[in-house]
Amino acid sequence: MLGGMTNVSTTNLTLIGMPGVGKSTVGVLLAKATERNFVDADVYIQSGVGRNLQEIIDTEGLEAFCKLEEEYLLCLDVRGYVVATGGSAVYSRAGMKHLKSTGPVIWLDLPLEDIRRRLSNLAVRGVVKPADQTLDDLFAGRRPLYQQWADLTIPCAGKTQDEIVAEIVGQV
Repeated sequence: MLGGMTNVSTTNLTLIGMPGVGKSTVGVLLAKATERNFVDADVYIQSGVGRNLQEIIDTEGLEAFCKLEEEYLLCLDVRGYVVATGGSAVYSRAGMKHLKSTGPVIWLDLPLEDIRRRLSNLAVRGVVKPADQTLDDLFAGRRPLYQQWADLTIPCAGKTQDEIVAEIVGQV
């Protein structure tokens, strides 16, 4: 209980999607709109490990990072939250099953061209991808996973963050 208010919802709303689609920003706004708490899975991992995502990837490798991400997703035992995942969360079958068990998974779908415009710092952002993999290949590889795990798909092209939140609220 914070500030005398209790959260009446015990269902989580989990956001998935490519880096740069706005999961964290939309997540905060969605939490406010639905009177839920908010957790950013990437921040949760970084604070638990004491290093940023890119440093973890650079020092321990992609496979070790994915294992660590899965461990943190499985330990995320919250109810009544909006959860913004890292874009790579969909690589973890166990992690995604856990998130789906707590409420709907919402895919923020944005065209590759828009993502490319938003991602100016891909090399230091902590994106799970081999160094030689292009953004196009990453997008093509993840898209079927986002489709597989999503209970609800929100096309985000040409929409403001507030419009995206309103659309989610209208469908959950």
